[in-house]
Amino acid sequence: MMRDLLLGLRLAVGGGRMSGSALLRLAMTAFGIALAVAVLLPAASVSHLVNARADRAAAITQDTAPREGIAPLATYRWYPSVGEDYVKLTAVAPTGPNSPVPPGLDRLPAPGELVVSPALAEKLASKEGESFKARLPGHVTGQIAEPGVSDAADLTAYFGSTAEEIKAEGESASSVYSYGMPGDGFTLPLVMWMVVAPIAAVLLLPLLIFVTTASRMGAAQRERRLAALRLIGVDARQIKRVAAAESLVGAVIGLVAGGALFYALRPFIGDWLPFGLRVFADDFTPSWISLLVIVLLVPGLAVGSALFGLRRTIVEPLGVVRQGKPVRRRMWWRWTITGVGAVFLLGTLVVSPGSGDQAAALALAVGSVFLLIGVAALLPWLVERIVERLQGGPPSWQLAVRRLQLDSGTASRVVSGLVVVLAGTILIQGVLTSMSNRNNTRSFEAAAGVAAAPVRVQTTSQHEAEVRQRLTGVAGVTGVHSSKSLQLSAGDREVYGTVGDCVALKTEANIGDCADGDVFYVAGSSSQAVPKGDYHLTGNTRKGKTVEGPKWTVPGNVRVVPSGNTAKASASYLLVTPAALGDLKPPGEHTVMYVEGPGGADALIDRVAPAVSPLAWKAEVSKTDYMSDYAGRDERMVESFRAVLLTASLFVLAVAAMSLLMLSIEQISERRRPLAALSASGVPIGVLARGSLWQTAVPVVVGVVLAVGAGLGLTAPILRLAKMPMMVDGGVLAGLAAAAVAAVLLVTALTLPLLRQVTRLDTLRSE
Repeated sequence: MMRDLLLGLRLAVGGGRMSGSALLRLAMTAFGIALAVAVLLPAASVSHLVNARADRAAAITQDTAPREGIAPLATYRWYPSVGEDYVKLTAVAPTGPNSPVPPGLDRLPAPGELVVSPALAEKLASKEGESFKARLPGHVTGQIAEPGVSDAADLTAYFGSTAEEIKAEGESASSVYSYGMPGDGFTLPLVMWMVVAPIAAVLLLPLLIFVTTASRMGAAQRERRLAALRLIGVDARQIKRVAAAESLVGAVIGLVAGGALFYALRPFIGDWLPFGLRVFADDFTPSWISLLVIVLLVPGLAVGSALFGLRRTIVEPLGVVRQGKPVRRRMWWRWTITGVGAVFLLGTLVVSPGSGDQAAALALAVGSVFLLIGVAALLPWLVERIVERLQGGPPSWQLAVRRLQLDSGTASRVVSGLVVVLAGTILIQGVLTSMSNRNNTRSFEAAAGVAAAPVRVQTTSQHEAEVRQRLTGVAGVTGVHSSKSLQLSAGDREVYGTVGDCVALKTEANIGDCADGDVFYVAGSSSQAVPKGDYHLTGNTRKGKTVEGPKWTVPGNVRVVPSGNTAKASASYLLVTPAALGDLKPPGEHTVMYVEGPGGADALIDRVAPAVSPLAWKAEVSKTDYMSDYAGRDERMVESFRAVLLTASLFVLAVAAMSLLMLSIEQISERRRPLAALSASGVPIGVLARGSLWQTAVPVVVGVVLAVGAGLGLTAPILRLAKMPMMVDGGVLAGLAAAAVAAVLLVTALTLPLLRQVTRLDTLRSE
């Protein structure tokens, strides 16, 4: 047995005068398998990645349970925004010598010091760094180590403060006795399997198909070498061992090369994720079980595919004999897999749309995977049945059809990967397009007056005067307008609103003409009646307590504002100018100050923020129409994911095209004798080229049609369960179909030089 295996190894890298061709086949096989392994390894690292993130998130969780002998760490969190980004800032101050230190820090920052995460440090060093610096208090003195952040993209920082300042925040502050809570790892919700499972199938199935295709490169020449071995006395059982060893060489080389490629690209993989996600490079570590599966699966597929290819081949001492009559493919198991997927999908019809049923989500995930596998298995059978009924046509068409009638399985298996990609892409594109359409039914509309006061500063009544003083003299500031939250209670009814001057009120709604003393009521979708009579003024303190103030009688001249003139379409609330309250003051402590100034909001906010940054969380600066920064964020995230998905689809399409190219080269090399004879008989090279084109195009066209039907069949039940309208991006689907056609044309063009070479007359003489 060892001699047979060693002989197979020698044949894989040598073989007399054919050694150059053997090395080329070995290189192409190893390249295909390396490419598949380089993609499978990141997929196998997902479990470790999410669990590592969950472990770090658990390690930095604050434990506020009191412990004897421990002086707690006083903390307070707030979240300033910069454009579309939120920064998580945590003020920390020790209350004793043994106060705990957050993970990732070697010491607690002193008052005024700032320790930032690696991602925030990159932001500060970027072209938008000045905007971030303007929002942050203190000065940067260091970076948080990796154990102190859950994700590589976390924008977080620790700010040194004093215990007195933090404790003044009352219940909003925390006393931390230690860090780290037991982690349960990461469990993907069943609802997410509805999307994750089809994506995994879309990306991995074509790669596994590619592995089997790459491992069968050079099958015809391999069989001729095996016939020569039979001539010198090697029996049929030894022949299989030799063939297995020969295939194993390329698989092992590809396995090693794919692993090296993965570890070389690992530092960059984390930067290629959608939605702005980033991960640490060392999180991409396959588990031992996943690694073992890949190490055994890839060579097993390669060897199994090579041996499976010999099932209908009889290797005799004087040549290779194939069974003359092709065996018809069995259809029962193909339709069984497809039927199981259809049953799972149809089973979701008994669930009400939008119910969020977990069992239905699981059924969708399982049904989607089964249906995608079933479609890949159906294609060879379907192509075989179609070409059986094709007759007539020009010579090039007849050559292609006859070749497909003799052997359509190999091309169909390659195209099966393309079918899975197209069907899965239709599914995910349909979900994303429908989500985007639903989320954009109403965008944020800035109310009149926002342009006059583009910056808002959220503070407290105690610091309002200090904020005004700090804003005095800031370049470009022409006015500062205050407003406070208003809460009215009378028995069981509560009414919410805002008290402020006309400029401040116009930032919330288009109230039209306004004068001090006016009262406005925004009629939301709740259709509540305009409040009348006596109400108590109530409010919340910084310590989270509700304070009840004096009574106020709502005036009878309240002006109603239609809900369409405000961004808060579902809310009903009062807008009150100060004179309408008389000498009464709302008891709440939270105050919002609107800052006027010429120019854009970004330029003004970069001047306002540094002036109040010494107050840290006591003066949070943002845009007045800050919702406009986030109105299109979801759409941009969807577009980002769509772009990544399209890139991945095109990548797998390129893999399928490469498989078709390898297959076409192999078929032309195997049929060089009949092709040369046809050319010598007067058949033009153009006819042979078009025959090669139709031979590749027929399975692709059948596959595209099958993929569209399967993709739409997958999309409909998922969108029904999510209660979303059916929206399909026709442009993307047309683009993918055009890319498939372009791949066929490109493969045909690349094989023309080889076709010309094998049809030369001297080639026929040598044969």
